[in-house]
Amino acid sequence: MAEARLPLESDLLRTFVTVSETGSFTRAAKVVGRTQSAVSLQVKRLEELAGGPLFERGSRGVAPTHLGLELLTNARRVVSLLEETDLALRASPLIGLVRIGLPEEYGHAALTRALGAFAARHSNVEVTAQYGRSDENMSRVSAGELDLAVLFDWQNMPGAEVLRHDPTVWVTSEAHRVDQRSPLPIALYASSAWCSDYAIKSLNDRGIPFRIAYSSDTNGGLKLAVMSGLAIAPLSRSNIPEGCRELTSVDGFGAIDNSRLVLHRNPRATSAAVAGMARAMFEAFRMDDD
Repeated sequence: MAEARLPLESDLLRTFVTVSETGSFTRAAKVVGRTQSAVSLQVKRLEELAGGPLFERGSRGVAPTHLGLELLTNARRVVSLLEETDLALRASPLIGLVRIGLPEEYGHAALTRALGAFAARHSNVEVTAQYGRSDENMSRVSAGELDLAVLFDWQNMPGAEVLRHDPTVWVTSEAHRVDQRSPLPIALYASSAWCSDYAIKSLNDRGIPFRIAYSSDTNGGLKLAVMSGLAIAPLSRSNIPEGCRELTSVDGFGAIDNSRLVLHRNPRATSAAVAGMARAMFEAFRMDDD
């Protein structure tokens, strides 16, 4: 006789998604309006239903286990569908202005999906979008110039909602043996403290001699340098161009950082239009991961 399984409750899934996105039981408790012990009990109950641990603790909070990541994709779909259904039943058509900032490399696929889905439901909302580095977008949010910003986060910034785990790696062209040269030609962003704090440091830590062969203000410029065989470059793992590959530990390299792609909201931007656009962004990145 098959073992009887209790049905999953939507409240458990909401709490699970919130813990995953905040990386903390304490922060999740504040978001869902429960005590930390209540959140812990909900996660424990869900783990009993799932048949194993859903989170593992680290020095900076909690992160989903392999089982947790498998559940997270479907849990987000369920929660998103419930929120969308609730909104459709009780909300009037959205109006207003939404201002978004995001990294160039995610502009085409993610933003196209998000805008397409959002515009189909809310044709009276005006959306403006601009590309920019993470530090620039964060400054614009703080200055009130943006309502939503998609950022690379390698320091677990407070208030961030995780869209995707997307570490930065060294990338080379498969048609050129650039990574075999010494000193190693590299391409970097023209002005970025991250490059010296992470990209260059990762080479120095491994004792790899290098020279800066190319610099660019844009992600597209770094891709061009890699695809042409001019240099290797630090790119997010999900953004490796066709005909190129990641340089792994087998090649004597490794991940440069453990970046998360996150959504940061302007706390003063509380309109229903902004909230709706944020949901559309989450859905767009989930579709991109499928």
